[in-house]
Amino acid sequence: MHSSDTIVNGNGKVNGHGLRWRQNDSHSNGFTKESNGVPRRNGKSHVGNTQWGRAWSVDFRTLLGCMFVLFGCPLFPMFFHISCTRHDCSLLQTFTAVFDNLNVTTFLSVIPQISVQTGIIYASWVAWQVILSLLPDVLHYVIPGYKGGWQKGAVTPAGNVYDYNINGLQAWLLTHLLWFLNAFKWRIFSPSIVFHNMGAFMIFANIFGYSLAVFSFVKGHLFPSCADDCKFSGSFIYDFTMGIEFNPRIGKFFDFKLFCNGRPGIVCWTIINLSFAWYQKETYGFVSDSMILLNMLQALYVLDFFWNEAWYLKTIDICHDHFGFYLAWGDFVWLPFMYTLQVTYFASYGPK
Repeated sequence: MHSSDTIVNGNGKVNGHGLRWRQNDSHSNGFTKESNGVPRRNGKSHVGNTQWGRAWSVDFRTLLGCMFVLFGCPLFPMFFHISCTRHDCSLLQTFTAVFDNLNVTTFLSVIPQISVQTGIIYASWVAWQVILSLLPDVLHYVIPGYKGGWQKGAVTPAGNVYDYNINGLQAWLLTHLLWFLNAFKWRIFSPSIVFHNMGAFMIFANIFGYSLAVFSFVKGHLFPSCADDCKFSGSFIYDFTMGIEFNPRIGKFFDFKLFCNGRPGIVCWTIINLSFAWYQKETYGFVSDSMILLNMLQALYVLDFFWNEAWYLKTIDICHDHFGFYLAWGDFVWLPFMYTLQVTYFASYGPK
């Protein structure tokens, strides 16, 4: 996303690339489409290259930034994980320990060990969230003021208006209900399972994030959901990082962008917090005030997001960003594993 971009609104405001949408009171989203359903610029149809939120051309600095996102950012979650599990969360100690003995043996010794079991658990987690995302929402029928169910998104540059199944609050509640039932009644698995397998889950999250980024890149080239909303800059690295498709979908009901932005990362965030709090209880016999407060405040943030999920359809993530590595990997890895560093510290080093 770029700071110079302007969110298009119903007043005919111009976006960051000079594309003007005209207001029409008869249109529910405040925009008009020409007779062929395509926006027009300077009196001419303008499709294929009509996108906001992405560069029209890629300069050297932008390319360097993309390379940092691709090859630098994935190191951060693992570095912080190693720091908190091996070096008292001291970044300086971690840096010194790693680079003073930089060799293949040292590298392999600090990488978390994975197993078939942890892979199945993580894949099951993602599959569960996919299933929940496809269920019809019932909460908007019973909770006054909550806006869920099928909602219209913003108009795309090619003039499309997609329907979205807003049921994130329902998915969050069902997921956490199952976690609490397991923790206090069923005990099918340890409530602190995430803490004990955090490193392995991070590895598999990286695999999922990279795989989804590759899939979305190939899909954008070969079978896009809407070719007129795709953007090709001419740079492989930029297109892979920032995405080609605007709204990649499977059928009419599964939207990759909405799913990844809300489900594998944000729902996982509070599950990680609870798992780490449970580990603290198992290890020290109680949960510290700081851990309780952190869980409460971050749960409030997450609940606010899902309560306003319909509003989220009109924000930068949905209206501006194309879907590539930036969103696919970021939602699977960066969000759940970097936003939970506080509970990692509290759980690893106990109440103080």
